[in-house]
Amino acid sequence: MNAPTTPPSSGLRDLLAREIKSSELLRALIVVGPFVAAWFISRETALLNLGLIAVSLLIPALRQHFPPKVVAWHYLVILAMFAALFLAAPIKPLFVVLTALAGFLAVAVTRYGEHFRTLGNWVFIPAVYLACEVREGVSASEALRHAGIIIVSSPVALALVCVIQIYDQRRRDNAATSFGPPAAEWMLPAAATAMAVFAAAALVEILDLAQGQWVMWSAASVVVGDLSASTDKLKQRAIGAFVGVPSGFLAGLALPQNRVGYALAVLAATLTLISFSRYIVGFGLRCFFIALAASFAGGASGIAEERVANVIIGGAFGLIAVALTDIVWQRVMRKGGSPPSHPTKA
Repeated sequence: MNAPTTPPSSGLRDLLAREIKSSELLRALIVVGPFVAAWFISRETALLNLGLIAVSLLIPALRQHFPPKVVAWHYLVILAMFAALFLAAPIKPLFVVLTALAGFLAVAVTRYGEHFRTLGNWVFIPAVYLACEVREGVSASEALRHAGIIIVSSPVALALVCVIQIYDQRRRDNAATSFGPPAAEWMLPAAATAMAVFAAAALVEILDLAQGQWVMWSAASVVVGDLSASTDKLKQRAIGAFVGVPSGFLAGLALPQNRVGYALAVLAATLTLISFSRYIVGFGLRCFFIALAASFAGGASGIAEERVANVIIGGAFGLIAVALTDIVWQRVMRKGGSPPSHPTKA
C-alpha cells in the first residue's frame, strides 16, 4: 500500500503556522490598524507614524509581559528621546552625538538585565526613525506641526497597548515581568553600537542622505554579538533588501497608484516588525512593502537603490565597530594576563 500523502493545503497551513506568529499579528493589527484607518479618512500623514510607536510599545510588552505601568514608562522614554533628537536635528553635530548616545544607552541598559536590550532597541528605533522621518523634505514649521500631532495623539497608541496587556495578563494570571540576569559584559557592545551609529549619523548629515534613518537603524541592528553573529545579521538584511525592494518596486509598477493600496502596504510593512518567526523573512517582506508603498505614492524611482545601499552602508559601519571593539578587547585581555573571550559570549 502507498503511504498516505499530505494534501498541499495542509503543508501550506503548516508552513504559515511556523513562519507567522498569528497571536502577535492579531495584536499588532489591533494597535496599528486604527491609525492607518484614521490616515485614510483624514489624510493626515502624521497619523501613520503613530503605528510605529504603537508596535514599538507592543513588541517588548508582549515579550517581557509588561504591566501597563511599565508600558507607560516605555512610552514616556520614547517620546522624550524623540523630542530630544527632533529638536537637535537642525544642529547636525549635536544630532550625531545624541543619536550615538541613544545607541549606547539602548545596549548599556543590559547592565541591569540582558532582556533590557529589547526594550532599548524599541526606544532607539522609533525615536531615531521618527526624528528623521518627520523632517524629511518639509519646512521647519511643517515638521513642528507633524511632531506636535504625533505627541498629542500618541496616548491613543499607549491606551491600545495597555488594553491588550490588561487582557493578556488576566488570561495568563499576571505572569511576572523578568529582564533576566545582568549582562556580564555590556560596555563593549554598547561602545560598538555607539561607534557604528555615530559613523552612520555623521555620514547621513555630511552627505544629506535621503531616508538616513535606514543607515542608522541598520548600523545599530547589526551589532548583535561577535563578528560572526554580526556578519550573519548583515547577510540576512542584505538578502532581504536585495530580494524585497526590487520585488516590491516591480509589483508597484504592475499595480495602479491608489490610496487603498498605499494604506495596506504601510500597514503590512509595520506588521512585519512583529509577525514573523524568522528575521530574514520579516525583513525581506518589510522591504517589499516599503517599496510597494513608495510605488503607490508615486515616489519609488530611487527607493530600491536607496534602501539597499543604506542597509549595506549601515551594516558595514556595524561590522567595523564590532571588529574594532573586538581587537581592543583581545589586547586588553592579553595585557591583563587572562585568556581572551568575547564579552558578548559570556
